[in-house]
Amino acid sequence: MRMSQIVLLAVCVLQLSCSQAGPDRPLDLSGIRLPPGFRIEVYSDQTPGARSLALADDGTVFVGSIGEGKVYALRDEDRDGRAERVTVVAQGLNAPNGVTWLAGDLYVAEITRISRISQIAAHLDGSAKPELVMDGFPPDRHHGWRYLRAGPDGKLYMTVGAPCNVCKPDNEIYAALTRLDPDGKNREIVARGLRNSVGLDWQPVTRELWLTDNGRDWLGENSPPDELNHAPKPGLHFGFPHCFGKDIADPEFGQQTSCGDFTPPAWSFPAHVASLGMRFLTGGSFPAEYRHQLFVAQHGSWNRSQPQGYRVALVRFAEGKPVSEEAFAEGWLRPDGQVTGRPVDLLNLPDGSLLVSDDLAGAVYRISHGGTPAKPNTPQG
Repeated sequence: MRMSQIVLLAVCVLQLSCSQAGPDRPLDLSGIRLPPGFRIEVYSDQTPGARSLALADDGTVFVGSIGEGKVYALRDEDRDGRAERVTVVAQGLNAPNGVTWLAGDLYVAEITRISRISQIAAHLDGSAKPELVMDGFPPDRHHGWRYLRAGPDGKLYMTVGAPCNVCKPDNEIYAALTRLDPDGKNREIVARGLRNSVGLDWQPVTRELWLTDNGRDWLGENSPPDELNHAPKPGLHFGFPHCFGKDIADPEFGQQTSCGDFTPPAWSFPAHVASLGMRFLTGGSFPAEYRHQLFVAQHGSWNRSQPQGYRVALVRFAEGKPVSEEAFAEGWLRPDGQVTGRPVDLLNLPDGSLLVSDDLAGAVYRISHGGTPAKPNTPQG
């Protein structure tokens, strides 16, 4: 990777926005490689800084951003596989990365707070001001963008990253996954030792929780790995800042304890691929071999001399455990080192297709299989 490209990616990371799409620069997806029978199309190219995705029961897709400070609503009203209606439902927010829908309301995670737009379907024009659910989360911008999901238990789950590359914060809320009631009450920490977890999902059959986590920087080109962690119960600690991967002790903090004292990752991704959003496939339009398999958005390395990531990976499961990893959608990293996109999050659509957000291009893509899309009315999660 040329130095100019490294600088560009570093600027995008620090500014948290580097959209390339627009009316004068149409998106070119001809270089994206998928398994036979699949296709990728633009769902929306009017979502600068597109990050986390959420789905309402009427099919509306919500998209958080960071640098833009906005939350978008996407509507595919004629159900042709492209959102022809894009509106801003909230703006002027503090890095609203995380979005989730629950019981008719849209919840938005900013750096220090969670807010809510009640009965969001009636306010897609941005006419409602978000109301505060809970404030007082750490104000640090380093790993300060929050990931937010509504769990199968009806509670809100939000990650809080470490305020550093590697350190041992005094406040226990850092490097943790928190859980709280939709009204902001009963906040608790359900998992610890997560340096920068920006993706989580529940396995559709077991309803057990899985999370991605990004390994630290400046420990080598190929170390440490990103992690896929399994949290079937509250109270687990996944090692940060002491250990990374299954047995890599941190040079500064690793001597204080043994890696065997922590819960090891269920799967190790390549180093620095920046594994972010993840979804178990729940739709029925993909071939049966993909059902309930895990798709992971790998945002891509920003400081590796030979970049890697910039793809959607497929982690195959057998008997409830991850057994292999392969590229499912790739090509945003071109052979000459040019980067044209950085996948961030994934979302199952009611017709069985899969959405992918891209904060570099400011777009959301739709991956489908076979012929014309089906038009069911029931979302798949």
